[in-house]
Amino acid sequence: MKKTLIAAAYVMAVALITTLVVARPRAAADPVAWNPKAAAAYLDQRQDWWQKWQGAQRDHGTFCVSCHTVATYALARPALRRALGETGPSSGERALQENIAKRVMMWRDVEPFYPDQTRGLPKTSESRGTESILNALVLASRDARAGSLGDDTRRAFENMWALQFTRGDQAGSWAWLNFHYEPWEADGSRYYGAALAAVAVGIAPGGYAASADADRMKLLREYLAQAADKQHLFNRLTTLWASTTWSGGAGEARKAGGEAGGVDGAGGARGAAILSAEQQRAIVDEALRLQQADGGWSMTALGSWKRVDNTPLDTRTDGYATGLITYVLQGSGDPRAREPIARALAWLQKNQDPAGLWVASSLNKQRDPASDAARFMSDAATAYAVLALTNAK
Repeated sequence: MKKTLIAAAYVMAVALITTLVVARPRAAADPVAWNPKAAAAYLDQRQDWWQKWQGAQRDHGTFCVSCHTVATYALARPALRRALGETGPSSGERALQENIAKRVMMWRDVEPFYPDQTRGLPKTSESRGTESILNALVLASRDARAGSLGDDTRRAFENMWALQFTRGDQAGSWAWLNFHYEPWEADGSRYYGAALAAVAVGIAPGGYAASADADRMKLLREYLAQAADKQHLFNRLTTLWASTTWSGGAGEARKAGGEAGGVDGAGGARGAAILSAEQQRAIVDEALRLQQADGGWSMTALGSWKRVDNTPLDTRTDGYATGLITYVLQGSGDPRAREPIARALAWLQKNQDPAGLWVASSLNKQRDPASDAARFMSDAATAYAVLALTNAK
């Protein structure tokens, strides 16, 4: 009888443990399953290369800021501090912030990234518009973690707003670099740039959005909302991200100052979502529909891309699409996305390269994987993978 009772108790205990394990929420990322230290090493190495690369050098001892390698680094690198036990910015972050602050404060003296005289019209205006937005985004992200808006960030926003179009079909947007490179510098990238400007406003601390020029804010909101339904999913996802920072959304719970990686939801334009509830739901619907069987996404599904060398696009799941969509869905607060997010996080945990990065391939041409240009997509992929994994609850 005693042996029978012991056996029964053992079976019940095993059953209880099994139930708890099976029922455990799967939306959290296990830091043991991926390597934050390797991710930081990759991002730091790429940032160091960029800052020293001859192609990035500009006047007054500065370097240009790119969407793929620099801006994404500024958003993601601080998210790794807690995992690495760091108490402050990395050397790459400090150098980047100093570089941008210098260009912001010398705005009338520094040359545009690509002057008309050497690159043709309208590269000066495109360069100014692009840089003004990226400067505001990087500095606002820095200040969101500090909790107060710096003088250089306030100046960066002033530079940005001064270049916003106020009339015509493009009212509310900015001139944006177009080198026919997808997805950041192409025909549809003006909208992407405006969405990043909205992210910068939304994450800026100290109630900045409430104090910003109401007419400028209205123009930006209307431009993004009215043109959203005509955009490819990549652009619409960026606007969904921006919209959640303006309205609070799930981003409200993940403060920008947190070391866990969230950079949105800090002092944005509360109650003023850019997109309607129907538009936000439609974006989430499309993203969920495109999730691949392995739990991730492919950049090839987010737009109508075509390589200039006519080589086939890589349709496999990649780190850029998966990291970006996972991060945006986390901020959306849509309950339908919980299980897809868990599956995506599992994919990210399993598919970090031993060198620390997450891989994504060019949408423009077949590139030598060992080349620095081929790594641009992987730079962005690694940044968004880090943001998604460190933001997992």
